[in-house]
Amino acid sequence: MLPDATVHALFCHWLNRSRCGWHHRLLPALALLAALFFSMIVRGADCNDRVLAQIQSMPRGGTYSANRLAMERFTSAVGVKNGALSVQATGAFPNFCSEATYLVFLKVIAAQGDAMTLAPSSLDALLVRGQPDGHGVWGRWNANGPGTARLFRELGLGRNFDDFEQARPGDFMKIFWSSEVGSRERGHSVIFLGREQRNGVEMVRFWSSNLPAGYGEKVVPRIKIAYAIFSRLEHPEALRSLNALISTDPYLSRLNAVRSSVPEARSMTGI
Repeated sequence: MLPDATVHALFCHWLNRSRCGWHHRLLPALALLAALFFSMIVRGADCNDRVLAQIQSMPRGGTYSANRLAMERFTSAVGVKNGALSVQATGAFPNFCSEATYLVFLKVIAAQGDAMTLAPSSLDALLVRGQPDGHGVWGRWNANGPGTARLFRELGLGRNFDDFEQARPGDFMKIFWSSEVGSRERGHSVIFLGREQRNGVEMVRFWSSNLPAGYGEKVVPRIKIAYAIFSRLEHPEALRSLNALISTDPYLSRLNAVRSSVPEARSMTGI
């Protein structure tokens, strides 16, 4: 996937080679149209609108908790019915942050119907069975550190980045409340909804299961966020290659016990 600067450079080079007469006068407009077209081809369409639509279909509240009852309700909310993924989030009370974002992710996949047909083994891999951190799909998503972003990187589901200026509503987002990554981290798995100004203070708005109420939106000052990794779902069809995913990610599986760092997290997620 090419960065914007590379896209722009390629098209400027092509247009400059063909420049003559009226081409010279129309160069700026042609460059803009060509860059936009080429960018669409290279990047492909993202799923941000679908993510936002599935947030609207989620229940509200339910209280925040990561206790045994929450895990039992979460596990029963995801299944396979008639050869297709089934997600019933209404019964997932109480709930917690990584569960909330994973359910939205699965609902986006399930909503594509026949356009997103997965093999039985791939459907089975998406189910929740209390997998430890770094193990399987859910174990990666739920892991300390950049779990979701690492999964995106391994499967090619979409790009990861840490620049707020590139973020768009519907991006999955891992918030780090401090610079710690791994065993000492304090983090939050959310879906980015945007930025806004309140009394001169930049605020970040997101959706997740939040303390204390559960499912819903929350707004925090950006200054409270030490670091964040965004993951944009662009290629859900990459889930068809789930069989090639190794059972355990060694990096994520150790983060409950050891400290990592922001540079290592960036390296492991392709940023």
